[in-house]
Amino acid sequence: MLESSLHFLRCVGCGSKLEIDAFMADKEIEEGILECKNCNLLFPIVEKIPIMWNDFPIYLASRRSLGGMLYGLAKTSKLKNFIKSSLSKTVHVHDDRTMLEERWSNIYQNSKTSKFYSVLKNNLDSVEKSRLVVEYGCSIGTVTSFLAEFHNTVFGIDRSFAALRQAKQLHKNNVDYFVSDILSPLFGSSKFDLVLALNILELVEPVELLNHVSKQISSGYFVIADPYDFDRGENSVKKPLDEKTLRTNLKNLGFEILSKTENPSHIPWTLHLNYRATLHYEVDLVIAKK
Repeated sequence: MLESSLHFLRCVGCGSKLEIDAFMADKEIEEGILECKNCNLLFPIVEKIPIMWNDFPIYLASRRSLGGMLYGLAKTSKLKNFIKSSLSKTVHVHDDRTMLEERWSNIYQNSKTSKFYSVLKNNLDSVEKSRLVVEYGCSIGTVTSFLAEFHNTVFGIDRSFAALRQAKQLHKNNVDYFVSDILSPLFGSSKFDLVLALNILELVEPVELLNHVSKQISSGYFVIADPYDFDRGENSVKKPLDEKTLRTNLKNLGFEILSKTENPSHIPWTLHLNYRATLHYEVDLVIAKK
């Protein structure tokens, strides 16, 4: 974690400022604990990645294998003890998301040559250089790292530690990554000049996401790309949006849709699941501005 990121971070439980206890640090904080003195929540930093979950044992409960891996990755006794204590407080659940999150990290790693990325990068040329940028659902940081070449400070947010561990290998001095829920108040009242949300409308209630991002942008851009693939069984969102209602909701929140994305698009985004199977999406790209 970059020490400069502490200026932007807030407790995801109560929104208060955080204090840091760094166990290992060089150019970045490699291990440590972020602490909220107001509500006493603690957030570990493992391999330079802060895990900003309002209940760390609950995060580990559905990722028991990850918990063991984090314990093995920890180098200091303080961090090992914290992880061990957190694991002892977890309630057993049958669903362990560790392997699933690792698999999707590898899928995105093997799909970096998809045409979608070149189309997106060409469209982002019209976006002015920004002071502060965040990408929600950044996965392995393919787009986040690209953004860091042109903008001042860039953050990547994802629920998957495995994905962010790969993203962190693309080291840049102006980009930082955090494990967090997309809708958490991680950045308090900070305002962003550019927000991206790619292929995540099926993972979070779309209207809630739009409202959350709208509050973070007073003057700037919001970039969304999605295939509107909402069928997730019992995990499906309750109020999905289509091409028309997405644009209508954005306009109602005070955004103007850039003319080149006013009409729905069908940009190919191919994901290589394994050497025999591919997943072919056709995503709609929307660039909105306040």
